[in-house]
Amino acid sequence: MLRFELGFNMFENLTDKLGNVFKGLTKRGALTEKDVDEALKEVRSALLEADVALSVVREFIDKVRIRAVGEEVLRSVTPGQQVIKIVNDVLIEVLGSKESDLLIDHSPPAVILLVGLQGSGKTTTAGKLALHLKTKKRKKVMLASLDIYRPAAREQLRILGEQAEVLVLPEIDGESPEQIAKRAMAASKVQAIDVLILDTAGRTTLDTAMMSEAKEVFKISNPSETLLVADAMTGQDAVQTAKSFSELIKISGVILTRSDGDARGGAALSMRSVTGCPIKFVGVSEKLDGLEAFYPDRAAGRILDMGDVVSLVEKAAETIAEEDAAHMMKRMSQGSFDMNDMLKQIGQLKKMGGLGGIMSMLPGIGKLQKQMAANNFNDKAISKQEAIIFSMTKKERVNVALLNASRRKRIASGSGTQVSDVNRLVKQQQDMARMMKKMGKMGGLGGLKNMMSSLGGGMTNPGEGQNSPVDANKMAELQKMMGGNMPNIGNMASRFGGMGLPGLGGKPSKKRR
Repeated sequence: MLRFELGFNMFENLTDKLGNVFKGLTKRGALTEKDVDEALKEVRSALLEADVALSVVREFIDKVRIRAVGEEVLRSVTPGQQVIKIVNDVLIEVLGSKESDLLIDHSPPAVILLVGLQGSGKTTTAGKLALHLKTKKRKKVMLASLDIYRPAAREQLRILGEQAEVLVLPEIDGESPEQIAKRAMAASKVQAIDVLILDTAGRTTLDTAMMSEAKEVFKISNPSETLLVADAMTGQDAVQTAKSFSELIKISGVILTRSDGDARGGAALSMRSVTGCPIKFVGVSEKLDGLEAFYPDRAAGRILDMGDVVSLVEKAAETIAEEDAAHMMKRMSQGSFDMNDMLKQIGQLKKMGGLGGIMSMLPGIGKLQKQMAANNFNDKAISKQEAIIFSMTKKERVNVALLNASRRKRIASGSGTQVSDVNRLVKQQQDMARMMKKMGKMGGLGGLKNMMSSLGGGMTNPGEGQNSPVDANKMAELQKMMGGNMPNIGNMASRFGGMGLPGLGGKPSKKRR
């Protein structure tokens, strides 16, 4: 997830536009049918601009309107919030209602057949999927390339297999795709493979030869999953490709690649409705671990700037060792926080996808992201702070009181920064140390939930004036995983433009404003 400079949201443009629409709704004490219709016109425009298929837009608007103009909604105490909830519910329906897991838990080998047009990222996705199945599902995986047409296609898959540390079917010159598929099936049975991934050849267009070949391989392998790999950046072209494939061969799901380059999200919003096929994964970076399971409810949350705290908690659980969390908890209970602790925080932050990776999953954070970007608060700033700490001696990291003028000058020179940067980081560490001491007196995690009030209005659902209890609890859980001390993410919104952002940068200068 290190794809972020300052956060990525596949639906960024749509999120911004819908946020403005709902802001107007929630400001009204009462809503009329006319108010709802006007808001839905703007929603319709936003969806079309996001490259959502017209048929999907029409169905979406109709469903929302039927539910939103009911007496129960219009006469409620918070009609604006009710409308937002309805939009959220319909978004989830459009995206697929619930996650669609891979059907691979039957007599091995379970076969996953990857199909798609040339250039969609199919071979890279095969490697990513192999790594996902190996690490997340604990499956023994084999890769096999059936692409005898594209130069170096099989070599590319071999390299990806080595990187993922999974088996790859050796090449034999002169074999047809059908022969390779048969050999792969036999080899996977002999070697007790759980999942066999077949990477088929892509073409620039859907042609008779391609589909005939795919159908024959389908018969030979009898796949548990036939997944279409489509480029999200092509928008509705990706949807039409999926539709065409589904009409010719039985597709069980879709993997959208290059979602990190698509800020509109039209393909994702249209795919399920147009094709009937669920989105199973999205490619989020070019790195081998850049593949994420697709959750419709979480995607809907991101679209409406409600965040995805569940995914954030899961990410923390995956990346932060229990012993590290326990150590940080002990330090916190003692009221201690030195530069070594700050360095550990930065490491945890980077493991979780950097500042952007976390920010993109926090509720109501969209506008803050833009503010931070404008003030150069990004992952580069984090790396700079890491360099400063690495330039300190062991004694200096433990006791910043040792940092006189000459030492600070030496550290700045060694880290390629300015003395002012060193001074700022020291101030941030001292602020954090004071906070840790305060938390220690409050009973560590016992007082953590009270501190969640620092989330302010920045952690709420669009238009809400108070925190969501669920979000606060999830954030508390996340804090616990990070040793009770996530790098003051919860306090960012309220402190931005104020006294500074511990671990991120100082107070924005007046010149920048």
